[in-house]
Amino acid sequence: MVVIRLARGGSKARPFFNIVVADKRDRRDGRFIERIGFYNPLAKGAAEPLRVAQDRLTHWIGVGAQCSPTVQRLVKQAAKAAA
Repeated sequence: MVVIRLARGGSKARPFFNIVVADKRDRRDGRFIERIGFYNPLAKGAAEPLRVAQDRLTHWIGVGAQCSPTVQRLVKQAAKAAA
């Protein structure tokens, strides 16, 4: 199964997450199919905390990929902020 989930990056105590499309059997930070955005929980000021390529997200959901609960929450927040 294909999932849309977060892959952790950044250094210790400074998390940064890529939103990736990956096979469910692969490791969290391992191989992925496509990177469709990022989430920076420590963004301050003019820094962008979240970016998601909505067209690619809808494409992958349309072909059967499932979002993790955290990614679903972030996408809802992004949609609410855009409206």
